[in-house]
Amino acid sequence: MKIEFYKYQGTGNDFILFDNRTNIYDLSKKQIEFICDRRFGIGADGIMLLNLKEGFDFEMKYYNANGAEGSMCGNGGRCMVRFAAKMGIHKSKYHFIAADGEHKAHIDMNDEVRLKMKDVNYVEVHSNHFILNTGSPHYVKHIRDVMAMDVKTGGRMIRYSKDFEKEGINVNFVETLNDDKIYVRTYERGVEDETLSCGTGVTASALVSAHNDNGFNRVDVKTPGGILSVEFDKKDDNHFENIWLNGPADFVFKGEIELPIL
Repeated sequence: MKIEFYKYQGTGNDFILFDNRTNIYDLSKKQIEFICDRRFGIGADGIMLLNLKEGFDFEMKYYNANGAEGSMCGNGGRCMVRFAAKMGIHKSKYHFIAADGEHKAHIDMNDEVRLKMKDVNYVEVHSNHFILNTGSPHYVKHIRDVMAMDVKTGGRMIRYSKDFEKEGINVNFVETLNDDKIYVRTYERGVEDETLSCGTGVTASALVSAHNDNGFNRVDVKTPGGILSVEFDKKDDNHFENIWLNGPADFVFKGEIELPIL
């Protein structure tokens, strides 16, 4: 079966997208794995389906590279907004639904995609790390030299530790560059490796790195794949509202692939 696909990336976090508004795609776990394979398939951190959903501009359906249905993907959401516009869904402000609920988004004057993330109402504070959910679960640890970190080995140890082995967790290593800028490297569950960027991970890392006690905050975030920013209202150390993930989301190429029956 030959199918048409589109590839997008947001700060190096790359995705294969399908226009599924006619409900024609029913991909198996093995087919998704094949599509995301960087040697035998197209290559991506995940795939997404653009679906119709009553009451919304569209539904975003996300699958990890291992073929399992995923939770919210921040960079994926921004790429999906760009894709929706390319597919003829033209809005000044988008309203769509994903695995973690409703989202708003728009493309700003600088051609960046701004995505409103879910509120965070609880941050689990430990002696040397934080755990919070920004649409996907994240473990955030501050370290001194993030570039020297073996993210794949260190992240895998945490992700498959007894506390997280069953459900999995995304692991972020964060270096503070100054009061309002951090460097984040992320090990993503589902990909089971470091990715060049992770939107929900960037968001989680920015929230727990905010230095102001309360009020409006903006944190610029460097990742191996590029620069993002996170804006939010900090109510206290456990409550964050009006969270926006901002950055580029770009079309890479369009093509067709012969999909094997797996």
